[in-house]
Amino acid sequence: MRMDETDRRIIAALTADARASFAEIGQQVSLSAPAVKRRVDRLRASGVIKGFTATVDPAAIGRTTEAFVELFCTGRTTPAQLANATRRHPEVVGAFTVSGEADALVHLRAADIASLEQALERLRAEPFVTSTRSMIVLSRLTD
Repeated sequence: MRMDETDRRIIAALTADARASFAEIGQQVSLSAPAVKRRVDRLRASGVIKGFTATVDPAAIGRTTEAFVELFCTGRTTPAQLANATRRHPEVVGAFTVSGEADALVHLRAADIASLEQALERLRAEPFVTSTRSMIVLSRLTD
């Protein structure tokens, strides 16, 4: 899809505040609310905008412990198997196949160290996981 500068500015406005009205965005990009709506609809239909989400403070819902875990898997583990397995664990907030020694990198959030340990044990119990290497986050520098 071809995007112009106005599309990019609309995307920037939505990224900053997805709850902004079409009229508010229109004021920022010098378009009417209906024109903004048409462009947003087009951006959604073409897959540029995948959806709208709420950003939740993990500490507010009791998820104050964070870790990144490298998964090392048996030779024939597919990305689909990794995706299906990680979706079964509520502590997993992100999972990625990666280059390098590990087969995948998993981002976990848990209530505390004990909950993190339990989540790790459940991940390690997946039949294709041969070993893990964990890094606990001490402080988050950027989001």
